Amino acid sequence: MRVVTGLEIDGVPAPQQRAGTPSPFPLMHVCAGASLDVLEFSSAMDLVAGMAAGPLGAEAVRARVPSSNPEWIRYQLGLAEELLVLRSQGEPFDVAPVPVLREVIGRLGIDGSVLAGPEFVAVRTTLRAARELSRQLHAVGSRAPRLAGLAAPIPDREIAGRLDRSFDDDGEVLDGASPGLAKARREVQVVRDRLIRKLEAIHRAYDPQAGSSGVTVRNGRYVIPVRRDARAGPRGIVHDESGSSGTLFVEPTEAIELGNTLREAQQEEAREVHRVLTELSNLLRPLTRQIDDAHRMCVEVDDILARARYAEHVGATPPTLVETGLCLRLTECRHPILLGRIPDTVPFDLELDVGDQTLIVSGPNAGGKTVLLKAIGLAVAMVHAGVIPPIAPGCRIPLLKRLFADIGDHQSITADLSTFSAHVSSLREILEGADHQSMVLLDEIGSGTDPAEGAALAWAALESLTRRGTLTVATTHLGALKTLAAEETGVVNGSLEFDAASLSPSYRFNAGVPGRSYGLAIAKRLGVPSEVVDRAEQRVPRQELALDALLRDAETRTRQLAERAQALDAAEEGLRNAQSGAEARLAELERRERDLRERERHAERQAHSLVTDALLAARREVEEAIEVAAQEGRAREARRLVEEAIVEARAARDAQRAEPRRRAGPATLAPGDRVRLRDGVIGRVIEARENKVEVTAGNLRLVVPVAHVVEVVADEPVASEREITHSGAVGARAELAPLEIDLRGHRVDEAEMAMVAALDAAVLADHPSLKVIHGKGTGAVRERVHEVLSRDPRVSQFALAPPKAGGSGVTIVEFRA
Repeated sequence: MRVVTGLEIDGVPAPQQRAGTPSPFPLMHVCAGASLDVLEFSSAMDLVAGMAAGPLGAEAVRARVPSSNPEWIRYQLGLAEELLVLRSQGEPFDVAPVPVLREVIGRLGIDGSVLAGPEFVAVRTTLRAARELSRQLHAVGSRAPRLAGLAAPIPDREIAGRLDRSFDDDGEVLDGASPGLAKARREVQVVRDRLIRKLEAIHRAYDPQAGSSGVTVRNGRYVIPVRRDARAGPRGIVHDESGSSGTLFVEPTEAIELGNTLREAQQEEAREVHRVLTELSNLLRPLTRQIDDAHRMCVEVDDILARARYAEHVGATPPTLVETGLCLRLTECRHPILLGRIPDTVPFDLELDVGDQTLIVSGPNAGGKTVLLKAIGLAVAMVHAGVIPPIAPGCRIPLLKRLFADIGDHQSITADLSTFSAHVSSLREILEGADHQSMVLLDEIGSGTDPAEGAALAWAALESLTRRGTLTVATTHLGALKTLAAEETGVVNGSLEFDAASLSPSYRFNAGVPGRSYGLAIAKRLGVPSEVVDRAEQRVPRQELALDALLRDAETRTRQLAERAQALDAAEEGLRNAQSGAEARLAELERRERDLRERERHAERQAHSLVTDALLAARREVEEAIEVAAQEGRAREARRLVEEAIVEARAARDAQRAEPRRRAGPATLAPGDRVRLRDGVIGRVIEARENKVEVTAGNLRLVVPVAHVVEVVADEPVASEREITHSGAVGARAELAPLEIDLRGHRVDEAEMAMVAALDAAVLADHPSLKVIHGKGTGAVRERVHEVLSRDPRVSQFALAPPKAGGSGVTIVEFRA
């Protein structure tokens, strides 16, 4: 066994530690059989790395290895969980990929070094990404404190602005980098233009048919093409010739001085570019640590983002970490590599409580035992590396110090090891190093040798591991090991479901039940002669046959129970759906009922509003007419004359009536009598008291002294009574108009109409006040009365009567003068 305390594990570089964060060391110890390799840990991490935004983030994910530091594991899982929660809440959290800065940081650490243009662009890209990432980290600080703690200080924004003005995306220095560079480049352009015009003129002079495109560059000098056999060619320096040697590229003597001027201008430009690069390099040198920290922040958050995206992609949930007492619970766990290839991979549930140290998984070949074993190992290893594996809520993962895995065929000709020898060598190292803080995964333990001896060795090894408290999962075909659970405390059986009819695996894990090997059944299915298979069955020991029969019965019963449970689940689901449908229909009916009631109330309010508005409009018209008449000074006198004329006319008409009438007195009045009051109003008696009588006239209810009742009259047609009542109500004299109105027994709408009529009558009669008897009851009539009074501009004030005068059952109304 190799004890890992340095910077790598199985050849993989350990993850870098960020200042102020928990360290991943000590790393988890692994078996010399390269446990991570046999588990295909790197392939699983490749899937996670594929979720990174950039190659450096992917590289950081691939560099992850299992740690045995509980603080680091919780911290790393917490970072991934915070980002996973933010993404589930719709937070648009992202990080831009950053380029490699390792050499740039190294060069900035050397005094006098000068960065090249593309290196400045790499720094600028990093600062842009870091600034945006830092903004996002601070924005989620209250919801993701661990993530916010990763925010690194970013160099001043002016640094990035200076780099923006100095370089294009390809790293070329821009004219805006310095005034001197802009001037030098303008000079170069001016000289170049002069040189090209001069060369074109020379070219046309000796070759009138030459175009304007003959000028070219050879060896850094501007030249023109001249035919080798030309008799009158320009004199000058030949810098090159064509491939056919028929054309010479000549710098004419007349242009040499101008070409030298151009070269000097270009050198001045180059010196200015170098000065700019030197200045900017010196500007960045003091910020090397900040640039490095910002770059590390981007890479680290990209690593976290990849882990969160992977968990989101596979629907994973962070597990609960168990630090004391080894217990393992995996819910809907899936092999990550298999899940990457087959999206509908069958999940499995597995649980080993405290005290259940060893799980023996048995079953036929190709049933999925090895895949199950690797899935368990990968789930544990990924959690210890800070990655959330494909598991569902409710999982519990123990925190371990060591992980051992002996899976596959380790046969080696060069090492002179057979399959059995290789397994025994790994088993020896496991037994030497495993303890109560270790997990051991053993595939086909005891195989490769005599079954009896292999079973005995496997029995003893599993017994030893169980008694020392090691969490162990082993697969086997050996029937003898299936009875170990019955004899050794802490050992439990398990199997992978297998369809006996089709002889095909379903890959579903069954806890507590050992599996059958189905060896003879598979041989028969694959065409082995039946007489051979029958003979083989006769050679199987009776104890094995009896055990196989018991397992077959157990499988049958388990399958029947599963089918019944499935049927019950379906029935329960149907009942829940029916109940949900009924509840939905009931809710819909209740909603419709509420809508109808609301529509009815709305219609009532509209109708009431229309009636009230009409009454108020009519009242305003009357008031306006009275006000106009009052302004003319004739309203009161005209009203008195009209009232007297009405009374006289009524008296004359009554005197001429043929039907006798009886005088009214306290003893002669009875409820229902039709009476005439002194002001001419005709109404019916409701109640007669000693000195007063209560009379209804239209919508008015009046209480008047008995002396005001002139006589009892005979019933007349309704039309005449309505006519007289209306006239009397409008023209009532002040001394005979009602001073109070009784609204008891009225509905709210009736009370409002009667109230409005009483107010009109009282105002026409110039009463200073009006007593409204509305009773106490529920208070609905009182509230409506007060509402009407508060809207009436003729009312000066109103208040409830004193307790002895009716209290809250009576309202006293005072009118404006």
